[in-house]
Amino acid sequence: MNIIEKTDDEILELAHPMWADLVKFSNEENYGAFTRHFSASMMMGANEIEMGKQFARSTLTKNLSEDYEYLGMIRRGEHVTVLYKQRNTEKKGEWLGRLVLGYEKDNVKIFGATLF
Repeated sequence: MNIIEKTDDEILELAHPMWADLVKFSNEENYGAFTRHFSASMMMGANEIEMGKQFARSTLTKNLSEDYEYLGMIRRGEHVTVLYKQRNTEKKGEWLGRLVLGYEKDNVKIFGATLF
């Protein structure tokens, strides 16, 4: 199955809880829980040592607000990108959150997650 064939509502039912988990577990610096929905390729680029350094150094990744807004989605190839307006509890301003979802072995996985 290709995730781009799902309706917007079906994708959002998957994406919103995954984004909420990323926010929660990033704030808690919980690597295991943070990466639990990552695809194999995403896991290769998100090793525990590097993620630990990012959690330790970044005010942004430890103080994400649960007050975020869905902005839209983009379908491309075998992935869908879900965009969020993300805020931080200690830094003023807004960031663009990007969540890339697709199928891996019949399960929806995270193929990308970033803040800009």
